[in-house]
Amino acid sequence: MLPTCRTEGEGFAIPQFSVDHGDVEGLLHELRGFHDAFHECFARSEPREHFLRSMVGQLSALERQSIEPIARRVEGGKVRAMPRCLSEVVWDEAQMRHTSHGLVNDDMGEPEGILIFDETGFPKKGKDSVGVARQYGPGLGRVENCQVGVCVAYASRHGYALVDKRLFLPEAWLTEPYVARRTTCEVPEDVGFQTKPQLAGVMLRDIYQAGILPFTYVVADCLYGNSPEFLQAIEACPGMIYFVSSPSDTRCWLEGPVTEPKRYLDKGEARAKRIVAKTAKAPISVEAVAKSLHDGLWYRRNVSEGTKGPIAYEFTKRQVTRCQEGQPDKTVWLVMKRTIGEHPSYWYYISNAPVSTRLPLFVWLRGVRWAIEQCFEETKTALGMDQYEIRKYTGWHHHILTCMLAHFFLWHVQIRLGKKSPGAYRIAGEGVTGGHLTRQNLHDA
Repeated sequence: MLPTCRTEGEGFAIPQFSVDHGDVEGLLHELRGFHDAFHECFARSEPREHFLRSMVGQLSALERQSIEPIARRVEGGKVRAMPRCLSEVVWDEAQMRHTSHGLVNDDMGEPEGILIFDETGFPKKGKDSVGVARQYGPGLGRVENCQVGVCVAYASRHGYALVDKRLFLPEAWLTEPYVARRTTCEVPEDVGFQTKPQLAGVMLRDIYQAGILPFTYVVADCLYGNSPEFLQAIEACPGMIYFVSSPSDTRCWLEGPVTEPKRYLDKGEARAKRIVAKTAKAPISVEAVAKSLHDGLWYRRNVSEGTKGPIAYEFTKRQVTRCQEGQPDKTVWLVMKRTIGEHPSYWYYISNAPVSTRLPLFVWLRGVRWAIEQCFEETKTALGMDQYEIRKYTGWHHHILTCMLAHFFLWHVQIRLGKKSPGAYRIAGEGVTGGHLTRQNLHDA
C-alpha cells in the first residue's frame, strides 16, 4: 500500500528505496570512499577500520548482524577488539553527525525538506542493558521489557534518512537504586531525565542551529504534538511549520475568547497579564468541533493506493485558538480527518501554517510520516539495528549511528546511480549480499 504522497500531486513525491543486485558491483570501493569522509572522527587507524568492518557486516548476508558474529565472519575482524571499539573507544560523534548531515544535504537537501520525529522500541530479555525497562515499545505495539530510542528522519523529494537519535532513559534509571546500573552501563554523570518530546526538542534545535540540513516542515505524532515544550522548540526556529497529531480532548476556542487584565505582584514588582474573562465561553474539545461540523464541510481525498483501489478519507480544517493551562495560547490550524461511513472514526492535527494554507498541503503532510517508519523497518530488517547485544550507553549510540550511516550509504548509492523511476522496495541486504560483500571480496578490496 503506497501513500498518495509518494505519487505525483500536492507537495512533492518522496521516492521509494530500491537497490538491485546488479547495482552493487564495486560496493566495497564505494564504501571505502564513503568512510573516507569520517577519517578525522577517529584518533587511530584501528577503530577506523573496525568501523568500516562493522558496516560491511551490516550489509552482508549474516543470519545475525550483531557485532560478535560480524567480527567472526568479516575479513580482518577481531572478536574482542570490535565490540570494544563499539562500546568503549571514543568516537567524535559530533563531527560524525556534522559530516553525515553534510552528505545527506548533498544528496537529499532542499529548502522544503521535512524533519520527522518518532521513537522505536528494542525488545530485551534481561535488565542490565542501559535504559531497559518494562515500558511501551513503539513499533512493538505493547508494554514489554525494552529500550526506546527517539529518532529524527530527514525526507525530501530525493529520499529519506535517519539523521539523529537519543536513547530514552526512564525516570527510574536516574534514581538512587539505579546508581550501580548506571555505573556499569557507563551513563555519563551529566545525563539527566528528559522526556521523549524534550529529547526531540534538543535534536531539533541542534539541527536548526547547525544550519546544514535545510527544512521547512516538522512532522510528529500525538506524543510530541501534545507537548508544549516540543512545540515551543519548533516555534523558536523562525519560519518552521509544524504539523503534529493532537489528542481528541485538546481544548480550543473557535473564536478568540474575551480577556480581561489581571494584576499581580512578582518579587515585589507590580505586573499585569490578560486572562480569560469570567463571562467568556469555555473552550471545547477538538472532538466536539469535528462532530459539530455539517457533512457538507468535509472534503474527500484519496490517501493510499490499496490492493482493491484507492483508499479515501474526509478532511476539513478550522482556525482555532489553542487553550494552554486554561488560557488562550496561539491561533493555529485544527485539521480533522475521519473515515467515510455511518459511524466515522476521527483524527486531529495542529499546525502553525500560515492562514493562506490550503487543505491539500495538510493532507500531504499527514502522509509523510511513513518515511521514518520505512527507516525503522529497513534498518531493522536489512541492517540489524535491533540485533545488538550491547549494554553500555556509548555502545548503544555507536551501534545506532552505524546503522543510520549504513542505511544512508545505500541511499547514496541509489542516488549516485541516478535512478529515475525506482521499482518496488527490496530489502537492501538481499541485493548486496549475493556474493559482493563476502570475506574474500573484503580481502580483495
